[in-house]
Amino acid sequence: MESLVLAMVTEPSVCADARGLLGRILTSHGVSAVITEVEAYDGPRDPASHAYTRTPRSETMYGPAMRLYVYRIHGHHCANIVTSPEGEGSAVLIRAGRIVDGLHVARQRRQTMAEDEFLGRGPGNLAKSLGITMVDLRTDLTEPDGVYLGERVHEPVRIAAGPRVGIRLAADELWRFWIDGEPSVSAYRRHPKAPTRSRLRSTSGK
Repeated sequence: MESLVLAMVTEPSVCADARGLLGRILTSHGVSAVITEVEAYDGPRDPASHAYTRTPRSETMYGPAMRLYVYRIHGHHCANIVTSPEGEGSAVLIRAGRIVDGLHVARQRRQTMAEDEFLGRGPGNLAKSLGITMVDLRTDLTEPDGVYLGERVHEPVRIAAGPRVGIRLAADELWRFWIDGEPSVSAYRRHPKAPTRSRLRSTSGK
């Protein structure tokens, strides 16, 4: 218990922000999903973050909180929520979600996926199911029109934590969080150039 308390004290505030997003509803372009998996990125203090160096690409992360930061990688879009006050650069990547409304629309967007529980598994797949593209960059998530972050509708009974997926730097920080037992959560893949593997950890509570 002492080691868990110490970890909670020393981790950056974006980790608490990330855990707080689990179970909340993200609605976008006719589809809603319960957020089931997230990754925290601590701005200029985190070498794995796009905001580690301030550039035109990462400028949205340095803007106001509750804005949508969207980037494109390997042909997929990824959706992030800026959580820090303006000028700090922290954001949370939404890695996975369970589609709870607009299922027929999500199916049309991901016609190659037969299993409904996997429609939002992985950040690229979730963004595609939700119809999120670069057009949605800088969207104010508190406004009900467009992409909107709603209240928590599912209280996570148990939150698991582990290293972030596919990053080379700061690969052992346990800053990925997910609702334990959720089938929509994506598989862990370690970057082939990342050093020493970390032990996964599960924690109870929020």
